[in-house]
Amino acid sequence: MKRYEALAADIEASIRHGTLKTGDRLPSVRHTGESRGVSASTVFQAYYLLEARGLVRARDRSGYYVTGGGLRDAPPEANLTSRPAEGPRSLDVSDHVFDILEASMSRKVVPFGSAFPSPLLFPLARLGQFMAASAKSLDPWSTVDDLTPGSAALRRQIALRYLGDGMQVAADEIVVTNGALEALNLCLAAVTRPGDSVIVESPTFYAALQALERMGLRAIEVPTHPGEGIDLGALELAIAAHRPKACWLMTTFQNPLGSLMPDTKKKALVELLARHALPLIEDDVYAELYFGDRRPPPAKAFDTQGLVLHCSSFSKCLAPGYRIGWASAGRFARNVARLKLTTTLSTSVPAQLALASYLEKGGLDKHLRKLRQVLAVQQASFAQAVGHYFPAGTRATRPLGGYFMWVELPAQVDALAIHAQALERGISVAPGPIFSATRGFAHCLRLNYGHAWDAQSEKAMQTLGQLVAAAAAGSPPREKIVRP
Repeated sequence: MKRYEALAADIEASIRHGTLKTGDRLPSVRHTGESRGVSASTVFQAYYLLEARGLVRARDRSGYYVTGGGLRDAPPEANLTSRPAEGPRSLDVSDHVFDILEASMSRKVVPFGSAFPSPLLFPLARLGQFMAASAKSLDPWSTVDDLTPGSAALRRQIALRYLGDGMQVAADEIVVTNGALEALNLCLAAVTRPGDSVIVESPTFYAALQALERMGLRAIEVPTHPGEGIDLGALELAIAAHRPKACWLMTTFQNPLGSLMPDTKKKALVELLARHALPLIEDDVYAELYFGDRRPPPAKAFDTQGLVLHCSSFSKCLAPGYRIGWASAGRFARNVARLKLTTTLSTSVPAQLALASYLEKGGLDKHLRKLRQVLAVQQASFAQAVGHYFPAGTRATRPLGGYFMWVELPAQVDALAIHAQALERGISVAPGPIFSATRGFAHCLRLNYGHAWDAQSEKAMQTLGQLVAAAAAGSPPREKIVRP
């Protein structure tokens, strides 16, 4: 347990035992730091964690106060490892996923089912200034220099971000792409051929299933825990039995679960795959959105053989709409660059230069600190609302980062029916079946807490809870449920 986690655990225990009561003010950051012999940063991280759990709230110019709401209202945590069917299977999911997603793509709906955080959380005006400046001073030769791998300036800044996390990644290994999804698809194409099998988590990101379907690949779903990620024992058995050609995993704040593999488990994962010379395509787009005191290292940090193809992007943490991602593909970097050359050729030069300039000026970390705190607080509000409005038998994950919460409803509830009923009332949700090759997880929802918690959100959550409660009771939804 890290120092901030130990401090948070002590304070939480005091709240549980009644030593600290609702409304009590926590000791100041300075006082707590001095009494515990820790830095102010450690105390802040502990208070942020307690805030994310819904146990305390910050008041402007006043400090932190106990709410107790997280203990009273948050639902029990989802903690059961999934049990997918064994063996490779062909996929037929794209039409189903498109039907669900297209019905939710409207500003008019409350975006609990959205795949993106609120665009209002990002410094788009500031980025626009850098974009204008980069376009105005654009060197004509920059449109051909480093055409396929991407801007040398941006790749250098990305390499420096790796270095800041203790990883030596050469800029020449990095290929800039049109978002992380292109990076993931290029990496998948670099290590597989039609007919091959690829290991994925269960549940998994629906775009991974769509990519496998499009490329004529088969999916092997492996049991996954909502807190700690993929089951390594089951993974080793699947490798031995089915001889896959690659794995596509999210080791940090997995979509849809929000799971986070512990560092030791990531290291064991990389060692396991190295023994089988099996490439890992690591989807790592949410890692900057951590609520703790440091960014969790990716599996890439433990790779000594160049088998991890690490993919990320600025879309989820800084610049939605700019579509700037990258792949650090290890021994496969040249193959990925060649595939980029023969598909989309290049990524927007002005957008790359704008981001490179922004990163060089040092504005990213300040923005990220604020963004993480906002998401942690919003998660607490969502968790308390789920606990308050949803029926008994509901469980939900409490991720340590990202902006997705996985909600397990009572077993008799049909998530697809809830999706349809909620959409009629102006609320979108992401039903569990779109995250499965077999349309499993029929009683689960993914909720997005990356949008502001306000009166409209609370009304929508109340309505959603009523729909779920009616389904759990086996009765039709009441007509007096109104559109939020």
